[in-house]
Amino acid sequence: MKKYIVPSIRITVVLTILLCVIYPLFITLAGKLSKGHGDGEQIIVNGKVVGYAALGQSFTKPQYFWGRPSAASYNAAGSSGSNKGPSNPDYLKDVKNRIDTLLKYHPYLKKSDIPADMVTASGSGLDPDISADAAKMQVKRVAQFRKLDEQKVAALVNSHIEQPLLGLFGPGKVNVLKLNVALDELK
Repeated sequence: MKKYIVPSIRITVVLTILLCVIYPLFITLAGKLSKGHGDGEQIIVNGKVVGYAALGQSFTKPQYFWGRPSAASYNAAGSSGSNKGPSNPDYLKDVKNRIDTLLKYHPYLKKSDIPADMVTASGSGLDPDISADAAKMQVKRVAQFRKLDEQKVAALVNSHIEQPLLGLFGPGKVNVLKLNVALDELK
């Protein structure tokens, strides 16, 4: 019996130190070295926090860029996907309604021009980014509603496209909150 108890106690002590002390310290240190120092990257306008770069927000006014739909209504406390599959009638109705809304505000588009991320919710329901194509698709609408030069708005979008890691992993993306804050500052 002693043959099993002593090694079990040793492995328990080693794993407790590794997983309850060393690993949390490593994660805390990595967080402190990141943007926002582990507290999240706050977006501040006029000295007031308007959001966090890693959390999506709802933008519905036509003079702003819209983000990816949220199955959780952008509620960070209850983030989740919808768990509805592509053959679910409720899911298909939601997607159709989103397409109809986009076409209403973007009459110059064809249904096939709408990027998938503009009509499908993300897994977390809090995705802060949209694809570069989704942002570019909205340039004309935003420029028209703000009475701005379309080229100026397009240049703003292009300046906010974050390229994939090492140019390899994933598509270019645009943080919607950062883009809309910059848009409000555009004259």
